[in-house]
Amino acid sequence: MKPQTLKTLSRFALAVAAAATLSACNTVSRLASVGDGPDTTPIMNPTKRPDYRPVTMPMPAPQMARHNPNSLWRSGAKAFFKDQRAKEVGDILTVSIAVENEASLANSTERTRDDSEDTDVTSLLGLEAEATKILPQGANMGSLISFGNEHATKGDGEIDRSETIELEVAAVITQILPNGNLVIAGRQEIRVNYELRELKVTGIVRREDISTTNSVSHDKIAEMRLAYGGRGSISDLQQPRWGTQVWDILFPF
Repeated sequence: MKPQTLKTLSRFALAVAAAATLSACNTVSRLASVGDGPDTTPIMNPTKRPDYRPVTMPMPAPQMARHNPNSLWRSGAKAFFKDQRAKEVGDILTVSIAVENEASLANSTERTRDDSEDTDVTSLLGLEAEATKILPQGANMGSLISFGNEHATKGDGEIDRSETIELEVAAVITQILPNGNLVIAGRQEIRVNYELRELKVTGIVRREDISTTNSVSHDKIAEMRLAYGGRGSISDLQQPRWGTQVWDILFPF
């Protein structure tokens, strides 16, 4: 047996052994918790976890503090009292999404086409006689060219959909445009068992549209991009296998 084959078999055996060991450990752990619920994870420093990674977010440019002696007015404030609404890069605001769409569309197309063309050559510089000698079955110059095409197309399409999304997500100001509008981006992930639900929202909002509760509704967001879906075991079952999808793309008929 070739050394490369032996090496491959050895790796496969190690992988099987590791999987069996992990399965055995899991079985022992489950047997140990019979009659009792699973133990909770002890409290620990999140920065000490192996999967911890520092978070980097957009931050406002540093500003020098300006003091106004004997003045109750604070430079940069929009009101006499402190404004709690988001206004700087890195600030957080709440986006309220309440989308309810319903559409029904039906199309029907039918097309029929019948073309025919017949050309006769009765005289061709006296060469029509030579054509009968060259062609094995002879040539009939009275029906030299004849075309006939017939096409028929019929298609039906129907769309009936209904969508309702009601939720709230926290977004971060990532950019301030020259006219003062704010570019926001928010992302949320929720994992339940083996299914991960994702929500992404981006867009542009005006400062004036942010309410006193530091929130903005989705209909006040310009160029809004909203993506809501999931990935996991349930999402995989709701779509064809990748081989079927590839076949549908490549199969021409």
